[in-house]
Amino acid sequence: MDKSRFKPDTRYVLALRDAKGTVRPANLYVYRVYDKFMVARSMSGDGLLRKVGYDSIERVVDESPVPSADRFFVPAALLEEANWRERSEMQVYASAPGRGK
Repeated sequence: MDKSRFKPDTRYVLALRDAKGTVRPANLYVYRVYDKFMVARSMSGDGLLRKVGYDSIERVVDESPVPSADRFFVPAALLEEANWRERSEMQVYASAPGRGK
């Protein structure tokens, strides 16, 4: 896969290959798309922000754009590419859509 297949503020269901080589499903909300990776929130399970390399993506199962009223927000500084060079995941609080936070 490459960068052109993904867009920010979109939910994806993907088949991802983990470190052991096993293909696993992933439900992600994409915040930012960079040349070699994207920053996304895991929507099923732990809710961590993750750095997802395009080389680990086997296939896109489903894609759905998120309306502006339903988007998750985190500070833009946390999503900058420089913050993700040495990091693979981050736990942060994000305001939930429709909760007034």
